[in-house]
This record gives sequence, C-alpha cells and structure tokens, in this order.
Amino acid sequence: MKVTDFNMDFFSLKGKNAIVTGGNSGLGQAFSVGLAKAGANVMAVSIMDDDGDTRQWVEDCGVAYEYVYSDITTNGECKRVTDQCLSAWGSIDILVNCAGICINVEDVTQFTRTEWDKMVSVNLTAAFEMTHESCKHMIEQQRGKIVNIASLYSFLGGQWSPAYAATKHGIVGLTKSMCDELAQFNIQVNAIAPGYFATELTEKARKDEKRNAQILSHIPANRWGWTADLMGACVYLCSDASNYVNGTVLTVDGGYLMR
Repeated sequence: MKVTDFNMDFFSLKGKNAIVTGGNSGLGQAFSVGLAKAGANVMAVSIMDDDGDTRQWVEDCGVAYEYVYSDITTNGECKRVTDQCLSAWGSIDILVNCAGICINVEDVTQFTRTEWDKMVSVNLTAAFEMTHESCKHMIEQQRGKIVNIASLYSFLGGQWSPAYAATKHGIVGLTKSMCDELAQFNIQVNAIAPGYFATELTEKARKDEKRNAQILSHIPANRWGWTADLMGACVYLCSDASNYVNGTVLTVDGGYLMR
C-alpha cells in the first residue's frame, strides 16, 4: 500500500460483524456502542437477564444488534455463540473479549480456591475459548480482529487480588501467543489495558474520600476515566487502520503507569 492510498475509510467498520463478551454493561457496553458507531453489527454476550440501554444505543447507529444470554464458562457455550453469529450474519470479523469479574478483594491468606477457579474461568479461560472458536472462521476468511481486555494489573502486583492480577497478566500472555500464531493469517490480536474508570464496579472507591484522592494523585490526567474514553481505542484496533499492529497492549489510563 502506498502512502497516498490511506484514507479515513480505514477507520470504518461498516459491514463488519462483532462479538463483544460482557458487551451490555460497563466497559463492554462502551465497546459495543463504539463499534456500532463505526458501522459494525454487534452481538453482545452476557449472563445478565437485561441488556439495559445497549440495544437502543446500538440500533440507533443503524446497525444490527443481537443479545445472547450465555455463561461462556460452560462447555460448548463459546461454540454456540460463534455459531449463532455465523448463522445471523455469515462471518465473525471482530471479537472483543471483555467479560470479567473481580470478587472478594482480600488478603491472600483468605482467598480461596473456589474464588480463584471462578475468576480464572471467567477472566482467562473464557477468553481463550472464545478466541479458539472465532479464529477458526477468521483463518478461513484470512482476516480478523481480536481485542482482549487487560488491565493495569497486567503490569502491577495486584495486592489483595491474586486471581485478578494473575488472569490479567495471563491475558497479555494469551494476546502475544495468539498474535504470534495468527498474524500469518491476517488476523491481528491486541489488548487494551484500561486504567481507573468511573463505573458501577468502582463506585465504592470513588465515594471513599481517602481512596479516591489516593487514586487521583497517581493519575496525571487528574480524573477517573469515562467509558467513552475507551471507544476510540477499540475502534482503531478493530479497523483496517491497525492492520500492522499486532501483539500490542494499549493502555488507556490517563497516564497512571507513568507515575
């Protein structure tokens, strides 16, 4: 491709079909809406009974929307989800592995195997299985975009949450491993590492005056992230504008890691 061949259409996702796990709330909802605004059809996958405003916000973009209730930690569910996307739209062009949990933040001596197994299953194993099923079709298509959602705890120790930190370190390893194998098929595998964002999950910390001040003191931007701050990064990594970007971890953290 010549320099003069590049144009802003490279950022368009018009006609692409995307699966977003955890795509109906929090950060996942932002990814779903961002992809829709760029022109992609969106299939949001979640264990929640209600997908809230997601359907309306996605369909307002003039694209197709599917909501799939699924526990993707259950054997066979990842294949069912990918098969449903193929049945509905004929291809899987984009996979965003966003489903994740962080439960029972406590001292490592109190953290149980049950908690460990559940977090590994949701945060890491499900991402592997969704990628495993989706990339089969992407290889046939000779194109595809996979975006895994990492964390600042992909780089930090993660005090009081050994399973969360371990799974997010694992997501980076999975990203690099899959990149190394799938790049030859014109499939780009990358990750986004969000910083501290104002969501329902962080409400307690934001309302704690001492904790809130502690977090803000470490963020050069001096504010919590808004979920909309993540949309551009996701669109970029899912678009043709990033066709030679592979195996990277893009931090969206207001500069947190710089301090």
